[in-house]
Amino acid sequence: MVIMLIGNKSDLESRREVKKEEGEAFAREHGLIFMETSAKTASNVEEAFINTAKEIYEKIQEGVFDINNEANGIKIGPQHAATNATHAGNQGGQQAGGGCC
Repeated sequence: MVIMLIGNKSDLESRREVKKEEGEAFAREHGLIFMETSAKTASNVEEAFINTAKEIYEKIQEGVFDINNEANGIKIGPQHAATNATHAGNQGGQQAGGGCC
């Protein structure tokens, strides 16, 4: 499972109740990803989603998550399934359609 711990409202430094180092240490001890964000300034909001997606992708590449088992919470979309069908039917080893995967 991939879990990200978010320290929110990082724009309100003067009202901080948890030090960044404390959040980082807690995340490290529990195997979590840690980031501080601010919805007000949009700081690290998109990056939080991107980093979570990257972590999931890395675990798929490492074989930690089985993408064929929907119980893992990962569902292959129809576009990906169609690409796999193209690969299966292509004897020459080159991909038809110009997609990347």
